[in-house]
Amino acid sequence: MSKVTGQTWRQIPQSIWALGCVSLLMDVSSEMIHALLPVYMVTVLGASALSVGILEGVAEATASITKVFSGALSDWLGRRKLLAVAGYGLAALAKPLFPLATSVGWLFVARFVDRIGKGIRGAPRDALVADLAPSHLRGASYGLRQSLDTVGAFLGPLLAIGLMWLTADQYKTVFWMAVIPAFLAVIVLCTAVKEPARNSDLRRIRMPLRRAELHRLNRNYWWIVVIATVFTLARFSEAFLVLRAQDVGLPVTLIPLVLVIMSLAYALSAYPVGILSDRADRPTILVLGLVLLILADLVLANINSLIGVGIGVALWGLHMGFTQGLLSTLVADTAPAELRGTGFGLFHLVTGLALLAASVIAGTLWDVAGPQGTFVAGAGFATLALACVLFRRERLRKPDLPLG
Repeated sequence: MSKVTGQTWRQIPQSIWALGCVSLLMDVSSEMIHALLPVYMVTVLGASALSVGILEGVAEATASITKVFSGALSDWLGRRKLLAVAGYGLAALAKPLFPLATSVGWLFVARFVDRIGKGIRGAPRDALVADLAPSHLRGASYGLRQSLDTVGAFLGPLLAIGLMWLTADQYKTVFWMAVIPAFLAVIVLCTAVKEPARNSDLRRIRMPLRRAELHRLNRNYWWIVVIATVFTLARFSEAFLVLRAQDVGLPVTLIPLVLVIMSLAYALSAYPVGILSDRADRPTILVLGLVLLILADLVLANINSLIGVGIGVALWGLHMGFTQGLLSTLVADTAPAELRGTGFGLFHLVTGLALLAASVIAGTLWDVAGPQGTFVAGAGFATLALACVLFRRERLRKPDLPLG
């Protein structure tokens, strides 16, 4: 596998590596804040777990709604990079709002602006990866970008831990330091990512969200959306992993270790799984990812110790590595090339609304039934998603075929 992996990464275009580095830097910035934000809200600003769930759900739903329009706009323009620059730029400008916020309401504003930026960049960037990647390396390309993105997701919390220790738990100082990598991400995107010329054979799209265009998205695409939606109900915000660690007694200074463990497992698995998905049966890999999520939920629900939480968080990270890049690959497989931006936008819209529902449900269950109720419900939704994959498994092995 190591020889195959080495040969594969040399073939992946430089611009995909650069996009991965952009994601890495922005995730360092975001996770320095996100690793501390739930605890900051609850312990410093006096917010409830339900408020954390609503904040996370509204933030991600906002990003997802925006992705529909940015994805469709990128199909209409036939260009992706401009919208990616606009989205990363807005997210960078939003980062100073976090240390300036003095109430939960202002944190809502900061998170809202930050996620608008994520929404603008998300679908065009995901479609740009498919535009850049050779078809036989599509899974590896999405896996690589996801791995680099997730390296940032564990470097961010590590930096947060070090800065919290150096500053004697000064949250706002850490939030200010998070501004730096966000602006570096925008510089790398502007200078190192080269967008390919649009294929002259592709049909020009005037109204990507028109019914006639949406009918060109085949039934396999919509099944991917259905499966991902049910799956998203099971994988609510990682803020609840942080709260679970605090619940079993992890000190505040070490709270970011939760996201470090999750992201390390995620980063180490995403790229190898992406390579595997180019050579093996993608629905089977998705099944394995859902099984890992069920195991993670059951461990987090039933083992009330730091070791148990650590195992559950590691399993959660592995399930992300097995599923997130793969779902993007499946969307790219099933959406027509000229409608990839729209396909990714609709995918993110529906799953983002599901994440809003999941986070609100998780917060409500946490307040009413405690952590066990939250994670048992997650295992139930994951089991339902698993049943959907098994039901359509044979059809999903042939993603380009129209389904009757």
